[in-house]
Amino acid sequence: MREAPDVVSAEAVLDAVRTGWAVDVDAIEHLPVGFGAHHWRVSYAGVPRLFVTLDSLGRRHSAASLEAAYTAAGELARGGLEFVAASIRNRQGHYTTPLAGGSLSCVPWLDGEPAGAGGIDTARLARQNAEALARLHATTPPAGIPTWRPRIGEDFGDSLADLLRSPWQTGPYAEPARNALAKRIDAIRRWTDSYHELARRAAEHPWVPTHGEPHTANQVVTDHGIVFVDWESLARAPRERDLGTLVGSEYAELAAPNWEMIELFDLEWRLEELAQYADWFNRPHAGTDSDRVAFDDLTEELNRPDWTRTTT
Repeated sequence: MREAPDVVSAEAVLDAVRTGWAVDVDAIEHLPVGFGAHHWRVSYAGVPRLFVTLDSLGRRHSAASLEAAYTAAGELARGGLEFVAASIRNRQGHYTTPLAGGSLSCVPWLDGEPAGAGGIDTARLARQNAEALARLHATTPPAGIPTWRPRIGEDFGDSLADLLRSPWQTGPYAEPARNALAKRIDAIRRWTDSYHELARRAAEHPWVPTHGEPHTANQVVTDHGIVFVDWESLARAPRERDLGTLVGSEYAELAAPNWEMIELFDLEWRLEELAQYADWFNRPHAGTDSDRVAFDDLTEELNRPDWTRTTT
């Protein structure tokens, strides 16, 4: 998130890290990066030591699902997948600890640069992505890894239409967001129906460990190659759950995907974004930078062309 959370101070986060993890730290700085979670750089004597994340709990994640995902990521890293930036265990042997209604976790600080803002812009990076994901997908799923299931209910279109009937008076983006969603409600119903039809076919395909959101904003380029971060969505699922960025960046030949499953997870991304932002703007908001980014994302997902194989 672009802004620091108002439910917990940086000092409280630093104290939780000191108490929970066996790492010497003495300074903390909120980082305006990512979306949906809060992040901090935690240092000692001016040297970064940890990348700290406070994940929110609710529709996407529970405390148990986050702990299971981070535990499985730790097993993948210990099993030889050096591109997995796994969290570290705390003093109690867990990967997360409760804080301010969310789950706090720590990853060793990585020296490097973000691989991009989402898409893949070089053939070299595309090959690195394809090779790393192929290794991940060939790995035996760790015990306890979460299992993917449809994240949007079959009644999403109808329930959203009900929510849109009355004006939203929750902030500066409330009515613009409601109007934008209302104009596309028929398309949202169609996307939801297609999503569930494809989800029923997913059982026909092999299921493997998947990162869930391996776009380049979740990759760091280091001296030793690319590293994937943010493993909170790790789950056993069809491999196409991880291949959308390669396909969308016109490197589908490196992935050889099943196109129905590509469409499934493209629809899932779109519908999850719409559900998240409908909830966001139907709640009080002040018009922050994060609100602006969220509204831009909402309008993009509503208005981008329907996915077809020919557009890739």
